[in-house]
Amino acid sequence: MRRIYFLAPNVELTRKIVDDLLLARVEERHIHVVGKQDLPLDDLPEASFLEKTDFVPALEQGIALGGGAGLLAGLVALVLPTGLILGGGAVFAITLAGAGLGGLMSSMIGISVGNRRIEQFQKAVESGELLVMVDVPRDRVDEIEEIIKKHHPEAECEGVDPHTFP
Repeated sequence: MRRIYFLAPNVELTRKIVDDLLLARVEERHIHVVGKQDLPLDDLPEASFLEKTDFVPALEQGIALGGGAGLLAGLVALVLPTGLILGGGAVFAITLAGAGLGGLMSSMIGISVGNRRIEQFQKAVESGELLVMVDVPRDRVDEIEEIIKKHHPEAECEGVDPHTFP
């Protein structure tokens, strides 16, 4: 999946964009709209905390770093003459514990931090524009961009993320 970013100048245009996306068979759960705090989005699919925060990237990084640190700690414990007899299962368990602890700690920090990718759109959102994020399969990116550009030239395509979760 790829995430496409569009900036729309107002709620009416955003509603039309969402309608066109639905007609193009993009499921509503793959459409996320971010607007100013006091702007009512009514029936538009509002972005959840997963889209508004850095939870998922922080979780990924925490699992990778914690797992690496756990693996290193397990290997060090295996090599050091501590009197304990450790095998591969113990190293695996220490690696999993490190990954779990790293993921937990990192995701707790990620929840409290705004999404780094949408940070660049913050000024536009605060001035009243709406950010529309659309998750589509890789082979539909050009098609969806073309639909929006053709029907709504006043909406600005702001790029595509390399990957996103389904």
